[in-house]
Amino acid sequence: MAPEHSLESDDLFLQNTLTGRRDPFRQRHADGVRLFTCGPSVYNRPHIGNYRTYLIQDILQRYLEYRGHHVLRVLNFTDVEDKAVDEAKRRGLALADLTRDNEAIFLREAQRLGIRLPGIIPRSSTSVDQAVELIRILLDRGHAYRYRGSVFFDPLTFPDFGKLFGLDLSQWPQKRVRFWRDTYPGKRWNLGDFILWHAAKRGEPEAFVWDTALGRGRPAWNIQDPAMISQHMGYELDICCGGVDNLYRHHDYNIAVMEAVSGKELAPYWLHGEHLLVRGAKMSKSKGNIIYPEDMFRDGVSPHELRFYLLSVHYRRTMSLTDQRLERAREQLGRIRGRIRMFREGAGDAAPDVEAEAFEDVRGMRLLAEQYLDNDLDVPGAVESLERDLSKLARKREQNSLSSGACALILQELERIDGVLGFLGAAGDA
Repeated sequence: MAPEHSLESDDLFLQNTLTGRRDPFRQRHADGVRLFTCGPSVYNRPHIGNYRTYLIQDILQRYLEYRGHHVLRVLNFTDVEDKAVDEAKRRGLALADLTRDNEAIFLREAQRLGIRLPGIIPRSSTSVDQAVELIRILLDRGHAYRYRGSVFFDPLTFPDFGKLFGLDLSQWPQKRVRFWRDTYPGKRWNLGDFILWHAAKRGEPEAFVWDTALGRGRPAWNIQDPAMISQHMGYELDICCGGVDNLYRHHDYNIAVMEAVSGKELAPYWLHGEHLLVRGAKMSKSKGNIIYPEDMFRDGVSPHELRFYLLSVHYRRTMSLTDQRLERAREQLGRIRGRIRMFREGAGDAAPDVEAEAFEDVRGMRLLAEQYLDNDLDVPGAVESLERDLSKLARKREQNSLSSGACALILQELERIDGVLGFLGAAGDA
């Protein structure tokens, strides 16, 4: 399937949840693209569905850099939330003891999957002072109020509330309703006020609260991302990314908090990735179908095969893990890497020959892959186009019509595009 936008365009087009359109990307700041990508909640370890989201965020950063942008990225660890506190209490652990192992697992698995991470990964627990400052500003401006020691945000004080989701505020209840939990299950909207600060309960262990200007307590999930973003990147970003679940409540809460404080648009581009299902069902403990990367590695799936598989369906489409689809993906990647090995053998120690007869074919291979990536990061389309072009070039090699220099040129172009994809092995990695 050809890219939807014109092949004549030099723009990167992103399907923007905020506008509902496929918009050309325009960098907002001269010093670089400010990119916020939702990281893991580390009360538990990430599963392969989470890694699908982190992988497309990785592709986005790599492709922006490929196109010449400098990227200033923040990915966060959520280590202070109701689920983490409840789990730590249940197991008799301090929060840091609960989350440390899961953070280490994420860092190790991200490295194995080729996911590039920022040098600094802020944590909710290290941004408490900034969260308190944001809440103070919201209280002063009348967007937030105290109730029984806790602090809540009144969405009706923010005129654009729900603009990302497209929320119908005419359905808002006339009577004030407060939602005390950080998160609620399911794809539903909490029509009422959301919590910013949890006042400490009587007898609350010291490990779960902070002494602050707001009193003893802890920041709610809904203030944590704004605190980490504003602390490390300011109030005006270019792109925010996350899973589709964040379209319900979380991202609109972030927008309301940040824009109510700054008076400026948080981000003009929002990207949301769809779910990975396991045999048609969403992963959950109750279904017993949660799969972790190490489960697949143990079954003989290599890290580059898992990376390829999780990127083999466009990120805005739901994908389902089945043995048959996984095997087809592994076979496809095996064919592509086999072609690349053939060109490596043909190249030997030769230098790339830009005067080779096949130059235009080789250059066209990369340019067409770029056109697919320009079309909302269409990795599957780019892979299909690469496989077709590699097959044509392989036939020429088999007919002895490609020189060693031409083979070296093919490898050079593949290495460039594999700097984005990260699974071709064009540089000769395992």
